[in-house]
Amino acid sequence: MKLRTILLLVSYLVFCMSEAQPLSGRLDTFISSSELLKTSEVGISVYDLTEGKTVYTYQDQKLYRPASIEKIITSVTALSVLGSDYQYQTHLAYTGDISGDSILHGDLYVVGGFDPEFMEEDMVRLAEAVQHAGIRHIEGSLVGDVSMTDSVYWGPGWSWDDTPYYFQPYLSPLMLNRGCVNVMVIPGEKGGRPIVKVHPESDYYTVDNQAESYVIGVGKLNVTRNWLSNGNIIRVEGNVNRRTTETLNLYSSEDFFMHTFAYQLKKRGISFRKMAYGLCPESSKGFYTCSRPFLSVLERALKKSDNLSAESIFYSLAAVKSDKPFVGSKDAQKVIYQFMKDSIGYMSERYNIVDGSGVSLYNYISPDLLMEYLKYAYSRKDIFMFLYNALPIAGVDGTLCYRMRRGKPFRNVRAKTGTVMGVSSLAGYVKTSGKHLLAFVIINQNALNGKETRLFQDKICEILSD
Repeated sequence: MKLRTILLLVSYLVFCMSEAQPLSGRLDTFISSSELLKTSEVGISVYDLTEGKTVYTYQDQKLYRPASIEKIITSVTALSVLGSDYQYQTHLAYTGDISGDSILHGDLYVVGGFDPEFMEEDMVRLAEAVQHAGIRHIEGSLVGDVSMTDSVYWGPGWSWDDTPYYFQPYLSPLMLNRGCVNVMVIPGEKGGRPIVKVHPESDYYTVDNQAESYVIGVGKLNVTRNWLSNGNIIRVEGNVNRRTTETLNLYSSEDFFMHTFAYQLKKRGISFRKMAYGLCPESSKGFYTCSRPFLSVLERALKKSDNLSAESIFYSLAAVKSDKPFVGSKDAQKVIYQFMKDSIGYMSERYNIVDGSGVSLYNYISPDLLMEYLKYAYSRKDIFMFLYNALPIAGVDGTLCYRMRRGKPFRNVRAKTGTVMGVSSLAGYVKTSGKHLLAFVIINQNALNGKETRLFQDKICEILSD
């Protein structure tokens, strides 16, 4: 009994010593013993926002590829430059006049505003607006105005072989269903062709169904398109033994939008002579606008780590600050760098930011730079409220819904995740058991085992929240 009492006392003393150890010491102990860092690098920065002092740094001024935590830089800049009331807008306008016999003697324009949430139901309302305007035939052209951005549909340094995946759509001011289609495959009778349903409904793509139902020998189900030749033939091959839905991007988002718009018009008996692209004249008559609040786009960019949403924010910065049409990534980069200099107090020459999502291989930032954005957001309550609410919550939603589902980090960590090959990152805020709010940045580099890296980051969050 005495021995058991002594062991319990020793264990209690060890526990007390570990609890009394300064936070920096606990982090040092954890990092120095990490097997992960034998083959990889990490940069860390922790700041106590409640007390206004740095708590811990580790290689925080080194440059790293940030992956999707770069969306924090895009978001903080946009909340300051665009403002929380900013609206994405898709306009309908026409030139000429509508005669009594429902003929538009002029052109019909649809003007893109890079709305990343424009979906099939919005397209239906767009076609209905033309119908309600009393137009049954367009004597001129159906014109798409994509003058908001240049014709480069991917960001600098994006990986070409990420197409046809849904997370890398072709960028355009006219986006429908995020530039993607949802392909549902339903098994039919054994040995027969499955049923293939594609949404949004359009005549822009075709379906090549070569799959078989409940036939193991034909291989796994594969849904793709002929992307190497920039085609939009959706190919379904292999064995179908259960209902499956896949999402594919389509080549040329503006063509997908315009062809689907034309398809919806034709379903309503509205005809036109030809389709074209051009600049909508200032003298045109606007008659319908589809608006989308910026905050809904911001939430998707952060909660879901949606690349399209982040890029639409990035290009909107350029469009608002530029006095020219056809803005590009360099114009948006200038806005990011100007804000970095004027508001964050850091010189852009030390870093490289070329897109809004963090996808590019050319992006390089440091943990201490990103920390300044987190601190700046906290200092501006109007910005912090929207940023904080849009970040994923540990164990609850977004890209953190399956991480840190128990213990003190649960619900107390709000942070943006980042993942590309060799890079895993996490940055945001954590509430401690002592009621302090900490900002933190963790960027793991050259780490190929994603699970191990995420566990490493979760352990740091556990130490911080404790």
